[in-house]
Amino acid sequence: MADKEATVYIVDLGSSMGDCHNGRTESDLDWSMRYAWDKISATVAASRKTWNIGVIGVRTDETVNPLAEDDGYNNISVLQELGPMNMTAMESLQSKIKPSGTSCGDSVSAIVVAIQMIEKLTKKLKYKRNIILITDGEAPVDPDDDNLNDIADKIKDTQIQLTVLGVDFDDSEFGIKEEDKTAQKATNERLLRQLAGRSGGNFGTIAEAIAELDIPRLKQTRPFKSYDGPLTLGDPQVDPRAMSISVERYFKTHKQAPPPASNVILKTDHASGSQSAQTRDVDRMQGVEPTGGAFASVKNARAYKVNDPDTPGGKKDVEFDCLAKGYQYGSTAVHISESEFNITKIETAKCFTIVGFIHQDKYGPFLNMGSTGLTVAQKLNDAAAMKLSSLIHSLHELESYAVARIVTKDGKEPQLLLLAPYIDVDFECLYDIPLPFAEDVRSYHFPPLDKVITVAGATLTKHRHLPTQDLIETMSEYVDAMDISTFGLDDEGQRTQEYAPVEDVYCPPVHRINQVVRHRVIYADQPVPPIPPILLKYAQPNRNLVEKARSALEDLIEVAEVKQVPPKAKGKRQRDAIKPISGLDVDALLQTPENKRTKIDPNNAVPEFKQMVDNAEDIKTFEEATKQIGHIIRQLITDSLGDVNYDRAIEVMGVLRESLINIEEPGFYNSFIKDLKKRLLSGELGGDRRELWWQVKGAKLGLIDQNMSDVSKVTPEEVAEFYKK
Repeated sequence: MADKEATVYIVDLGSSMGDCHNGRTESDLDWSMRYAWDKISATVAASRKTWNIGVIGVRTDETVNPLAEDDGYNNISVLQELGPMNMTAMESLQSKIKPSGTSCGDSVSAIVVAIQMIEKLTKKLKYKRNIILITDGEAPVDPDDDNLNDIADKIKDTQIQLTVLGVDFDDSEFGIKEEDKTAQKATNERLLRQLAGRSGGNFGTIAEAIAELDIPRLKQTRPFKSYDGPLTLGDPQVDPRAMSISVERYFKTHKQAPPPASNVILKTDHASGSQSAQTRDVDRMQGVEPTGGAFASVKNARAYKVNDPDTPGGKKDVEFDCLAKGYQYGSTAVHISESEFNITKIETAKCFTIVGFIHQDKYGPFLNMGSTGLTVAQKLNDAAAMKLSSLIHSLHELESYAVARIVTKDGKEPQLLLLAPYIDVDFECLYDIPLPFAEDVRSYHFPPLDKVITVAGATLTKHRHLPTQDLIETMSEYVDAMDISTFGLDDEGQRTQEYAPVEDVYCPPVHRINQVVRHRVIYADQPVPPIPPILLKYAQPNRNLVEKARSALEDLIEVAEVKQVPPKAKGKRQRDAIKPISGLDVDALLQTPENKRTKIDPNNAVPEFKQMVDNAEDIKTFEEATKQIGHIIRQLITDSLGDVNYDRAIEVMGVLRESLINIEEPGFYNSFIKDLKKRLLSGELGGDRRELWWQVKGAKLGLIDQNMSDVSKVTPEEVAEFYKK
């Protein structure tokens, strides 16, 4: 059964609530209503018809309440009758919450009116009953002690939770004490504290309640049963020795998603007095309340057209019912009729059966998928509890997990679950987690971390890419220095607790969106508030922890020889030129028309190629330099006796590749290397040169991909395919 709640807010609207005190820039009423509006808006967002809210104003200009004819109930008005709250009622209530022009009105009498409202609605039914009083304590309160005792007894008999929140009330635990307090406020504060204490309620300052608004509210959910039936091992209908246990399965964890948004448009007002069709649509649209406001839901309409040469425009409209489903098969659409569509569905029956067992050491946690559930024995079934307990203890003693197939109801898709035993002092269950199917698994092969395998197949355990023993030990010390398991502060200020326990880490997107939506509902014209610090508490490493680990990090940087990588040069004109001590630009002195190089000498290929590229003024010069150095490389290979010239050819290719990357012209190199590969493998460069191609692959002098140059059109997959062929 859904929870039922009845909450009455008593708000002090006296003239003194319109003043600002203790350095605040907003009135006491607006400041106090932060708490009330936040709680009311949370109830509206929950949209529970069993959560009822009422609002009473005390020290109002009018007197509107059921006990108005009795003495002592003047200047008390019921602003919102006790019942479900929606956006319309909330907007109407906002216009009524404003300071009055009077200072008369008894807060204790308002509590009596609230008790009567709650009794009228809840009667003797099971409800959570709450009264929340917000006041500055400046109005006279009836000091009759017998009257206070009677009211306190009535509150306890009705099982009402009374909460008194005062503006600038003294609270030693929270650290608030008002020095220049009036005698009237001090007396009222003492009387209200006594009333809250005698009735078993709460008493505090509104500042503490407002300070706690930023703490996210954790939604308490009821257990949701996802399966109710037998857990089997074998088929009881075939073999009487098969195991069958009556169990119930519930969700243990479930993903919490941020609230979804709805598409709305501004409604257009019509001159006629009748309701527009647009407004009538709102009444039928889920998620948009028909409040007569400025918004209306967006409805989608689709039109389907097919080619028809006989129709004007070459297309004609068709109804949705005339369309057929087509499934993509390559580049072809394959039609399956509705009568044949059943062959795509798996006919399943409700079941929960164990299909095998696996040792805990052979199971990888990376296979966990989805939300966790728990399986317990059927309620009030001692035989099932005994059987399930035997299975749980057997799995625990054998250090094993069970693998089960579950179909929660007939016709639903099957799931594979991993069942893990859990044993506590007074509770036993099987925790389960969904397992992947073959299509869900992606296998990726990575090189080993403890060895290097060369192109020739040799295994190296010492290499510049492998960590040394000194580096491993330094890294271990750094990891230990960043340990947060005992970095949290306890009540005595000692670091003995966990730094970031799970119960204190909140999901920023979920709670931030909820906070912004509530703020927009209450204060439509104000800007969005900043992110609460509690949501960003663990967004950055703790400064003290970083400072503690600084020395270990510096040692790690030194041992690992970490060096800052300079930014990637974007062409020759963005590179910083080296300035000589004399201040003379030697390159400019030498760059005369006669000295501009147009041909590269094969005996001095690398320096002259670099000089030609550095002095190039247009793209044609880059292309000419690439053609000349490419011809030199091919000539080196052709004239090579065996592998004599292979090293030199590899060196020149590396210079060519690096230079074209720096000037952002990878296309020239990619064209060259494709042509070179074709000539090498076909034997055009002086015979069988496949050994040189293996050296090119080992030096990784293949195509320049997008990771190496932003302007390259070659993907890493194409590079891998280029090496394979």
